[in-house]
Amino acid sequence: MNAFITAAGAYLPGDPVGNDEIAARLGGVDARGDRLRRRILAANGIAKRHYALDERGRTTELNEELAAAALRSMLDDRGLGPADLDMLATATTQGDLLVPGFASMVHGRIGGGPMQLLSAAGVCASGIAALDAAVAKVRLGDRQRAAVVGSELASRWLRASRFNGSHGANGSGGSDTDAHFLRWMLSDGAGSVLVEARPRPDRPSLRVDWVRTVSLAHEHAVCMRSGTDGAAPEAGRTWQDMGSAAAAEQAGMMLLRQDTSALGALAEAGLKEFASLAQRGLIDLKRLDHVLCHYSTNAFRDIVFDQLASTGAQIDTGRWFSNLETRGNTGAASIFIALEECWRTGRFEPGQTVLLAVPESGRFSFGFAHLTCVGPEAAQAVQVPERAAAPAAVVHEKVSHEAVLHGAAPTSDGNVFARLDAVWEDFERRLDAVPVMRRLADGESTLDDYLRLLFNLRQQVADGARWISRAASNFSVDHFDLRSAAIGHAAEEHRDFMMIERDYAACGGSIEAIRNGRKNIGSEALSAYMFHAASLPDPVGLLGAMFVIEGLGTGKAAGWAAQFQQQLGLRDDQVSFLAYHGEADDDHFAKLQAILASPRIDAAAADAIVSTAKTVARLYALQLEELDNV
Repeated sequence: MNAFITAAGAYLPGDPVGNDEIAARLGGVDARGDRLRRRILAANGIAKRHYALDERGRTTELNEELAAAALRSMLDDRGLGPADLDMLATATTQGDLLVPGFASMVHGRIGGGPMQLLSAAGVCASGIAALDAAVAKVRLGDRQRAAVVGSELASRWLRASRFNGSHGANGSGGSDTDAHFLRWMLSDGAGSVLVEARPRPDRPSLRVDWVRTVSLAHEHAVCMRSGTDGAAPEAGRTWQDMGSAAAAEQAGMMLLRQDTSALGALAEAGLKEFASLAQRGLIDLKRLDHVLCHYSTNAFRDIVFDQLASTGAQIDTGRWFSNLETRGNTGAASIFIALEECWRTGRFEPGQTVLLAVPESGRFSFGFAHLTCVGPEAAQAVQVPERAAAPAAVVHEKVSHEAVLHGAAPTSDGNVFARLDAVWEDFERRLDAVPVMRRLADGESTLDDYLRLLFNLRQQVADGARWISRAASNFSVDHFDLRSAAIGHAAEEHRDFMMIERDYAACGGSIEAIRNGRKNIGSEALSAYMFHAASLPDPVGLLGAMFVIEGLGTGKAAGWAAQFQQQLGLRDDQVSFLAYHGEADDDHFAKLQAILASPRIDAAAADAIVSTAKTVARLYALQLEELDNV
């Protein structure tokens, strides 16, 4: 199944506060502090922000109330109520209470019925982490409507009363700049999105192609912190170890601090992660229509642009959107507040791609999400097997321009996605009936089952790279990109059968026996058909074969590996083939869907793809039904 962002909402408390009003709202500063304020504001470029504080600096709303207001705005956009939700994922740096979790407080505030909750903690990237969890549950089919909200009420940390009398401002916890930097950077607000299993029928939605989060804490020291009097926590020297909260406050432990000297390294690390995604084929900067990048200062943006330009990348800054200058830096909420503004103003059009990028300075974390705008006409034709993979022929090379246009392609017999979904459903029913798979599902598998499965798969997998290579040689110049990609993928896949052999030997099987084994009658039929299909001119129909074969890798293999491990007590090195494909094939889904939705898939191509998928699904199931029948 897919996951779609179908609504967005935001809430910014109070009236906009200009730069000259900040000191009055948060509390005055001396002449030296005012010079620091002006220097920081000149660098970050923020002109207006919002605070849940009145003119006297008193808190006017709770963080949970900000989150609830953003959620109601989002639900109103969709025409739904809290009772329509079955999951709520929240993200914030610090809730109003230490206990319970923020999601519980927000759920209590908005009401509705029973639902799954998740409280994502952290700083800016926690918003993407919450989105990742919601998307995963919807794709799994476990949840139908998951709300995601990022909310921050930083102003309570920034008032002058927190700095007055604090020894930590000049103590071991950091310099004046470290302690005061965030005072002129952060502000309050909340943003929310709705994730559903289907696009909305009345307006465009955003299909979530993939979400990635990564921490580099193993390589970097703490950068943004609170709760300690030093750069890193020590036993007995955190805010909870002090005699009282007042003592922790007096020691400067409750100040938010930022090691500003590390921000250049944050930009560099973020660009490396960006480059890694590009190398894996998940991002093509030239083909991105919109980039929504959260950053705390325009200086950070300029570093990114300069470093990208130094690599020879063509940077169209008009594609990059940020409302930092008018909405301020709202941490975990920022990316959703930016997304909501684009959503509300109609910035996205069907077929366009969107990248969300969120660096987090806490201890260097990054969150990315790739979205594709789809029109409401796709609402009846989007069901695709969970994590179905892209064809092997396009995994490692960039696809053509048409392949990134995601409008649904009509066919002679309905949308290609709906037709492939029907193939997959029938395939799953056949798999469920296969004896070895049925025993696995019932928790009754044996080591002999697993060894027989490996033995039989190995004989057919050994042919995989060969028919991929044959397909490459039969693509014409019109499909040159597919030919190049197929050659590269064949080179990577030609050792897959060796991984099966190692698993087989690790489980006590004989290497000599498995290498000398013969295909069963189902494997013979499957391999013969694949070589036949690969020998046709411009064998685009093989996209249907990859839909099934790679779909097994992304949709089934990881689950099978886990079940075999649990039931048989196997080690990781005994299930490496299944586990590897369960993980490595995950990134292929977006590329396959892009190609299937592109204009190059006309009615004739769609018919060939679906026909091939039907044949391969039936023969693959036959291969598992006929274990050892040679």
